Amino acid sequence: MEDGTVYNNTTEPQAKSPRRCPRIGFTLRRLWGWRLPVKVVQTLFSFAALVCEEIVDDCTSCHGLYIFEFISCSAFLLSLLILCAYCTDLYESLGEDTVQKLNFWTVPVIGVLFLLASIVFSATCSGSPVEIAACVFGFFSTLAFAAEFGVELFLRRKQKRTDEPSGLPAKTRSAKENRPLNKKR
Repeated sequence: MEDGTVYNNTTEPQAKSPRRCPRIGFTLRRLWGWRLPVKVVQTLFSFAALVCEEIVDDCTSCHGLYIFEFISCSAFLLSLLILCAYCTDLYESLGEDTVQKLNFWTVPVIGVLFLLASIVFSATCSGSPVEIAACVFGFFSTLAFAAEFGVELFLRRKQKRTDEPSGLPAKTRSAKENRPLNKKR
């Protein structure tokens, strides 16, 4: 019995499914209308700000430069990550609600941090053309993040208004529905 003869007659070998490489799909159908250009602009402006900041070779007060470097790099990577999440199969893996919530909450945070970093960097920069270009791209990127957040807020409020009843009073129970089922005598 230890050799497995008992189970030979009752069990059947299971067919192995063929191994397939995981498919990585790429689609733009989830970024309809205004979303695709805004996401691409956010990513490009963040990247341009990062590149301009990296070209700076001499700074008098480098604290603003370091803050701007960290925020611009983070903004670029996060906007690229969200763009990839919308355009790949990661969207289905994470779920539509998760990706949209992630996008809705990271966009204003990135925008505010980019604005603060751009202000600090523009206040501490020495005025070289590369530093000014980095600040300009930082402010442009902030505007792109703010524009997306504004449109998202507008669309959510519009959706909320259409989901609410149109001013009709709430349905009240009739007197017949309010009577107890078992009458006590």
